[in-house]
Amino acid sequence: MNKIALKVDDRDNVATIFAEGVADGTQVEIRDKKGQREVVTVKGAVPYGHKIAVRDIQPGEHIMKYGESIGGASCPIVKGEYVHIHNMKALRGRGDL
Repeated sequence: MNKIALKVDDRDNVATIFAEGVADGTQVEIRDKKGQREVVTVKGAVPYGHKIAVRDIQPGEHIMKYGESIGGASCPIVKGEYVHIHNMKALRGRGDL
């Protein structure tokens, strides 16, 4: 398996893809800093450097990357799904929160 994604922090619920050509249905190996590995099937085409969910994420739940919240889920996100602006919203700098 040569398609990998990295989960950097234990609090993360997304992993970053470090592979080209990740299309819907591609199997990717998620690795963490403890050496744990899990193979997941990707849902959606994911560009290099973008994120996939490492578990199901509920609407309103924080999207955690590098141990920090980078936004909130705007709809249900399933494990392996591409996580980007189509299913998450910014929570910083909005002025309305």
